Amino acid sequence: MKSRYKLLVRWSIAVLICCLFSSCYSVRLKNVYGDPEPDPLNDSKDYYRYMKVREIDTAITIKATDKDFTMLLKQCGPSGIHTVEYRNTFGGVLLSAVTFGRKRKVRVKYVCMKPQN
Repeated sequence: MKSRYKLLVRWSIAVLICCLFSSCYSVRLKNVYGDPEPDPLNDSKDYYRYMKVREIDTAITIKATDKDFTMLLKQCGPSGIHTVEYRNTFGGVLLSAVTFGRKRKVRVKYVCMKPQN
């Protein structure tokens, strides 16, 4: 009986670890026809080095029957968007599962295009 219990615990831990790693991802979309808005003070070590990054980190509530959700980004103005990154984490997946898809965690980073002179 003890060996079955140990095997069950090991498999449960392995499945949990696989779910944790597979449910955390990010998707980045980049416009190749322009330059990003510069920020000389942003000295981060990631992809967004020297770019002016704006972030949206919120939880949205939608009905179960709705298929999509639109959020308007007015900060970029007529210049447009250079880069958008959508991030999904295990906490966001868990929140969506517990609320049957009504609440969703939204984490978006975006960079506007450099205005043309």
